[in-house]
Amino acid sequence: MKGLHFENIQFFFLLWILPVLTGLYIFEAYMRKKALSVFAENEILKKLSGSVNNNIRIFKMILIILAVTLAVFSMTRPGWNPKPRKIERRGRDIVFLIDVSKSMLAEDLVPNRLARAKLAIIDCVDKLEGDRVGLVAFAGTSAIKCPLTLDYGFFRAMVDDISVYSIERGGTNIGDAIRRILKEMFTDGEKRYKDIILITDGEDHDSLPEEAAKKAGEAGVRIIAIGLGDSGTGKRIPVTDENGQKTFLKYRDRDGNVQEVWTKLDADLLAEMANATPGGKYLIVGTGVFDLGEIYLQDIASAEKRSLESTTSEIYEEKFQIFLLIAFAILLVEPLISIRRRRPS
Repeated sequence: MKGLHFENIQFFFLLWILPVLTGLYIFEAYMRKKALSVFAENEILKKLSGSVNNNIRIFKMILIILAVTLAVFSMTRPGWNPKPRKIERRGRDIVFLIDVSKSMLAEDLVPNRLARAKLAIIDCVDKLEGDRVGLVAFAGTSAIKCPLTLDYGFFRAMVDDISVYSIERGGTNIGDAIRRILKEMFTDGEKRYKDIILITDGEDHDSLPEEAAKKAGEAGVRIIAIGLGDSGTGKRIPVTDENGQKTFLKYRDRDGNVQEVWTKLDADLLAEMANATPGGKYLIVGTGVFDLGEIYLQDIASAEKRSLESTTSEIYEEKFQIFLLIAFAILLVEPLISIRRRRPS
């Protein structure tokens, strides 16, 4: 036996059952003796106890404890004799590009556009099949919040941390964010294995997003655009004033009048951006529901993948069956062992 290994070492905590079980056996023996002393006279008690082999009784107790120990041991999935095995991970590079401008606080989706976008990304990550993921937040500028990684736990933490305060400069510059992804995240030559999942309401402030999308398409990068928000009359943007009261974002027009800011989905822009990339797709969610995990399974999981990394790991020969079989055999045999002494013939 070489290199003992436990796959589920946490199950060793179940061994606390053993002292409890031993204590129950001792208590049972004490109560049995006490009951016999109450209901039987000393002479009768000697005859009754003389017909029982206490050594066999103790042996049966040890067998039960041993069976429980072996069952717990098997649950830890012990293994040994490790053998090296090369594991190749295949997948795509997916960057989630999420709008964190104040317009994403509009409540035409519950609780608001940004919160729904974050929930959708987390749901999507739960269905990933070995793809590397990255996260970029944008408003007036953009920031790489998570570089391409296979560490989904870290990625989820970065998504949870996203807010409208993730980018200090206001506005919505989608084009600049896409150009940054192409320059700083999709740096190798294999662009055809890469996707940008853009989640936004589509409003843009002169960053030439159509040109950025065309540049991505020419490099083989695909854009899947998710459009959030009301595309009709739009929605006001809630803010909290210095007194903690909910109000709505306002601005002064050219005549000096105070006006409320209304935001609505620019579906045409997002459709044009998606169509500029090979296999791109625009999904107009509007104010409805959407499952980004299903979108991933339909449009990304089935797409062509490449080898992302190859690792060599040691695979152990699992032997839990041996210990489980012995425990089972003990439990079958134990009831057949009698504690009565054999009478002389």
